[in-house]
Amino acid sequence: MKIIRFILGRIILFLDWATSPSPITISEEERLRINTFTSSMVMYEFKACPFCVRVRRFMKRNNIVIPTKDARKNKDYAEELVSGGGKLQVPCLVIPIEGKSSEWLYESKDIINFLAKELGIKL
Repeated sequence: MKIIRFILGRIILFLDWATSPSPITISEEERLRINTFTSSMVMYEFKACPFCVRVRRFMKRNNIVIPTKDARKNKDYAEELVSGGGKLQVPCLVIPIEGKSSEWLYESKDIINFLAKELGIKL
């Protein structure tokens, strides 16, 4: 099973690389607005997870920069994910809420919908 996952993971990463979307052209003002909104967010992922790839491709296409933490390769990140969000599931977007604890948003569709809605991006 490990070898199958390894091979499929490499295929997913190759296809992502080969068909990587180009970012849309936006103004510097829009880029600054997006970066300001996402500056305190972080996304936990597994590099070869197809759902994580989906979110990363959406982010690249729409000029969204959010630091990622690979919870498969780094056990500390995996522990952060479990202790903060309650489960080892990726992708997971951590959204800090001022004066409250962070929101841990799972599911690629939910992450994409949240970012699109908050940033005014049409899907």
